[in-house]
Amino acid sequence: MSAHGRQADPVKAHTVSAHPAEADPVEEYIADLTALLHGPARAKERMIEEIRDGLTETVATHARGGSAPDRAADDAVREFGTPKELAPVCQRELTIAQARHTAWAVALTAPFLTACRYLTSSTAHGQDGLVPRAAQLLATQLAAVVGAIALLAALALAVTGTLAPRLPTPHRLPLAIAWVGTTAGVAMGIATLTLAVASLLATDWPLLALAGAFAAVSHAVVAPSARACRRCARMAFASPPSPGGVTGR
Repeated sequence: MSAHGRQADPVKAHTVSAHPAEADPVEEYIADLTALLHGPARAKERMIEEIRDGLTETVATHARGGSAPDRAADDAVREFGTPKELAPVCQRELTIAQARHTAWAVALTAPFLTACRYLTSSTAHGQDGLVPRAAQLLATQLAAVVGAIALLAALALAVTGTLAPRLPTPHRLPLAIAWVGTTAGVAMGIATLTLAVASLLATDWPLLALAGAFAAVSHAVVAPSARACRRCARMAFASPPSPGGVTGR
């Protein structure tokens, strides 16, 4: 490249950067709204796409009415309200979706904890050691706690699912599900540590190690979902509830 060409490049770059392409108001709106919302990835993506489609259709309506493209986009965004105004309504729906996700996580991991109980029972059978008996007692208590929590999770799924068209969803139900999931996650974490220690000290350690693995998997499934549910519930409580409670799709 010649010296003249090398000298021309910075000028060209300055010219291009001095006239950036004008941002699309619709995409700016979607980006701002997306940053404000938290919830299950699929539910959030589906919601954002529906809002984008609605904005796009509104822009097209204004354009058919004779508005210039830029004016049509600005008018469409104005009709939808600001992202901060729309976010509370969207967040309540995402909070219900996250609560259902957490309830499903608790309900689906309950069988793993039942398996822990049977494995520790088999290990403790015929052994008089303190460790096997302690592991069996822990697994029995854990199975009882998680069993009760699983029933509550199933009830929450019914209230937010099949019964939702008939009954308003209580405003504080997502927070209750979040703490139910948190309780289950803590219990599973304690069980994992206890069974890991027991497997190191017991004679029939493979069964206790397997039980500990079941508890660890259950904890890994439930704990992150419960943590996300607590966050969503706090965000939903930051704004007043909609009439009749929180509603979900």
